[in-house]
Amino acid sequence: MDIKSIQRRIENDGAIIGEDVAKKSSVVIPLISDQNTWSILLEVRSRQLKRQPGDICFPGGRSEKIDASLRETAIRETCEELGVTKDAIKIIGRMATCIASSDLFIYPFVGVIDPAAVIRPNTGEVAETFTIPLPWLMKQMPERFTLSFSPDKDQDFPFDRIHCGRNYPFRAQSVVEPFFEYKGRTIWGLTARILEHFVSLMNHRMFE
Repeated sequence: MDIKSIQRRIENDGAIIGEDVAKKSSVVIPLISDQNTWSILLEVRSRQLKRQPGDICFPGGRSEKIDASLRETAIRETCEELGVTKDAIKIIGRMATCIASSDLFIYPFVGVIDPAAVIRPNTGEVAETFTIPLPWLMKQMPERFTLSFSPDKDQDFPFDRIHCGRNYPFRAQSVVEPFFEYKGRTIWGLTARILEHFVSLMNHRMFE
């Protein structure tokens, strides 16, 4: 194999390493027309759920084999959680992929909810829904807090196969989490990251 052959195989790759084997979830950022402006609908997760009970999130969930595409995942999950029909959701675009971790990728879609649609949340998953006016969000700067992590030296990992073993000087891992506060509700984590990116796109377009 010559260098030209190698070059052809790598140029314009554009893939994200690990995406092909990672778990995939899709979410919808639901826009609702409200008194001549737009608001974003958010869910409060049921407090009976084992994962992230009581957290605020966008409708969405894990991609399944029945889904023809990630877009279909987003629509299906939104219908299931909000109790609306497929016709009530109009997807207008897809945002950048959110890499939650090396084995979980989240694909955010922006959708308009038909104002005539009656929202009946699935109480098994959703405790309640609420909306935030987009103009208000576009004026906010989220707070930021750093959360640090360290490796668990007692886990089943082949430390004996790496230099220094359990004393290996692992690089400190940390994540900066944005926090939005709205009328006593805290939006943080991946939802806040996706929301912050959406708001930044809206503000960027204003000044073009």
